[in-house]
Amino acid sequence: MKIIKLTTYRVPPRWMLLKIETDEGVVGWGEPVIEGRARSVETAVQEMEPYLIGQDPARINDLWQTMYRAGFYRGGAIFMSAIAGIDQALWDIKGKVLGKPVYELLGGLVRDRMKMYSWVGGDRPSDIIEQMRTLQKGGFNTFKMNATEELGMLDTSAKVDEAVRRVAEIREAFGTTIEFGLDFHGRVAAPMAKVLLRELEPYRPLFVEEPVLAEQAEYYPRLAEQTSIPLAAGERMYSRFEFKHVFAAGGLSIVQPDLSHAGGITECVKIAAMAEAYDITLAPHCPLGPVALASCLHVDFVSYNAVLQEQSMGIHYNKGGELLDYVINKDDFKIVDGYCNPLTKPGLGVEVDEERVIEASKNAPDWRNPVWRHEDGSVAEW
Repeated sequence: MKIIKLTTYRVPPRWMLLKIETDEGVVGWGEPVIEGRARSVETAVQEMEPYLIGQDPARINDLWQTMYRAGFYRGGAIFMSAIAGIDQALWDIKGKVLGKPVYELLGGLVRDRMKMYSWVGGDRPSDIIEQMRTLQKGGFNTFKMNATEELGMLDTSAKVDEAVRRVAEIREAFGTTIEFGLDFHGRVAAPMAKVLLRELEPYRPLFVEEPVLAEQAEYYPRLAEQTSIPLAAGERMYSRFEFKHVFAAGGLSIVQPDLSHAGGITECVKIAAMAEAYDITLAPHCPLGPVALASCLHVDFVSYNAVLQEQSMGIHYNKGGELLDYVINKDDFKIVDGYCNPLTKPGLGVEVDEERVIEASKNAPDWRNPVWRHEDGSVAEW
């Protein structure tokens, strides 16, 4: 079997799907994308084609290493996202050829179902209690929300009080019947992270995500020493070579690689195993589409330390497209009592609605995250 063609489709709301075709008619789907940089990743995928056309898709390890090592410059968001989507599609092909779900090819299940969580609120979270109550009726009891709006490197007591008040209201409304993580989203610099973590600690959030940006990872162990709140990070780290320094330094309780950013299934299985060796739990980042979610689930179901899975159904970023819009076998993604069962179809287990994908790709928007500014006119972290 040989790879004969790669085709990319940028689709709403901000995703990109990749179709890899073979000379024997078996097709694999991947999801290579960086939110807001889809065209850059698309070009990177096209630049990978010479390493892939005419090659045997079954040699996933060799193709991965070739894509990673054959270029003198490597790593980073764009290159690793391109490799990630290609890797996903290759595993999809391999599973379909062998007639097995990908998790079976990775050694089989370590759990029967996977705990899922849901986003609530938006970029500027305000009244989220009603959203939580609605999702509770659908079986969810675990959520994530943005913790703050813009926050200066040194900001006011009023801003701190506003963030704490929102969390206090949630605990008052629900007690311990729900759990919730707080995403600092890289908006919080180290001086304010210390303050916020201290003030939020009495409300026992499940975790705080990206307490500071990955560029300031040296603060993870320092912040962890000052709080009992589990710290989570990883969506803006792209290979095991980046994660190894963070694991060795300590500080993280939860690692969140993105299966569409951090080299795909091949790489993230290794990252998960490295994390397990450091007693760090796994909760893959996934505010993306169906192929990305399926890829995450296959890694979850073979990783002992996987504890939570993000998913994008109803997330505030989804304008013009939803996760199941591009899926034929929608029932396979059903979440029951906050859990998802293993996908049972061969490969990744996603039957992509190709006709819908092609049609949607004709008018796909170039999504960009908003540019925020502080009161003094300087650019704020979004």
